Amino acid sequence: MPENGLTKPVPQFTTAEYAGKSGDDRCRTCSQPLVGNYYRVNGALACSRCAQQAEQKLPKDTHRTFVRGVTFGAGGAILGLILYSAVGILTGLMIGYVALAVGYIIGKAIMMGAKGIGGQRYQIAAAVLTYAAVSLAAVPIGISQFVRMKQHQPPPRVEQLRPGQPNEVPPSGGVSKQGSAQPTKPHLKFGSALGALALAGLASPFLGFNQDPIRGWIGLIILFVGIRIAWKLTEGKAETGVIGPFEV
Repeated sequence: MPENGLTKPVPQFTTAEYAGKSGDDRCRTCSQPLVGNYYRVNGALACSRCAQQAEQKLPKDTHRTFVRGVTFGAGGAILGLILYSAVGILTGLMIGYVALAVGYIIGKAIMMGAKGIGGQRYQIAAAVLTYAAVSLAAVPIGISQFVRMKQHQPPPRVEQLRPGQPNEVPPSGGVSKQGSAQPTKPHLKFGSALGALALAGLASPFLGFNQDPIRGWIGLIILFVGIRIAWKLTEGKAETGVIGPFEV
């Protein structure tokens, strides 16, 4: 029975209305409806024409792109080495947490040089550069500490000979003042010395275990985290490039 002279509406179960999905069936570049096939450009919907144009503009993973990324990464490694060395020289301490910043700088530099392209070989390059930058920073820090120790040492005591005092016997391999030759010292070439310092620097993350194993493990773990940061930054995006075609 109707109430108050009004008739209740009868529900309709045989018909249904669907709300359209705004923007899902249109190209995100030109906003034209997608008909037939569609593509995904960096994860966004695109028509065939826009996908073809994007394919020509998107950077490609070529040898030139990889070399450019590694070059930028090497520059970031030099910057990170200077940063790590400066902190160590100014404070007199090996602050391992700077390795996190070094990994971030190198990862960002590689991605900048590669124009956003990442992948396994970019990650390997980032890991190697991060380890090299952090470990080789021990060389200038060690040289700085050695120079400071030499400056604080007292000068060697020199005894003057009194008149009539006999001269001391010269060391083996040399002659007295009347002679013409002096004892020869072993001469180390600059390249050999530089190579020895580089090898010592690369091994520096593991040399601390002999003095303080706990501190050595902490430093190695922090270095691994810094390498991990560079690795993640250079893995690339999940959806890059042009993917398709797909049916509408």
